[in-house]
Amino acid sequence: IAIEPQRIAIELDVTPGIAIAPAFLAEIDRDRDGQISDVEGRAYAALIQGALVIEIDGRSVPLELDDVRWPTPNALTRGEGVIRVVLTSGFPPLDSGRHVLRYRNDHHPAGAAYLANALSPASSEVMVRGQQRDIDQRELTIEYTLDSRETTGVPWLLIAGLIAELAGIVGLGFVVRRLRREQRARIV
Repeated sequence: IAIEPQRIAIELDVTPGIAIAPAFLAEIDRDRDGQISDVEGRAYAALIQGALVIEIDGRSVPLELDDVRWPTPNALTRGEGVIRVVLTSGFPPLDSGRHVLRYRNDHHPAGAAYLANALSPASSEVMVRGQQRDIDQRELTIEYTLDSRETTGVPWLLIAGLIAELAGIVGLGFVVRRLRREQRARIV
């Protein structure tokens, strides 16, 4: 799971072993022609997508299918095939501070082995603070902090502060200059 300030991406690799590969292939190859068509591959990815639960701070996050790739049926039956599903979701900006992402995978819960991890954030605005998994790793909770001060480059509040400080310095310069003129006028 990759967490960005306003987006998450989930990369799932489904690798059915030799013992269950025929059942997987039957589930995907609906027309039983021995091939996995684009429609069948995307339909299977939609099944996986529907079995995932993603929440950020207790609010459901809808996922969209970004990419799906599947191996040949022969590779699947040999236990060498990997079905790759990439799901993404954008969401409104979050406040700076602590956040919790909860992920749950309910796809084929009986007999499946899961492994779930947070990827190292690509953005310096995101820092993963901790990960907790259930014993089966079907559920992963990621605690992270978001420092959105860097989200849009230099924040407007900082710019406004710098402008005010600069105006104060310029104003102070005028006052000092006026006082010096007045002081010179008294001396002469």
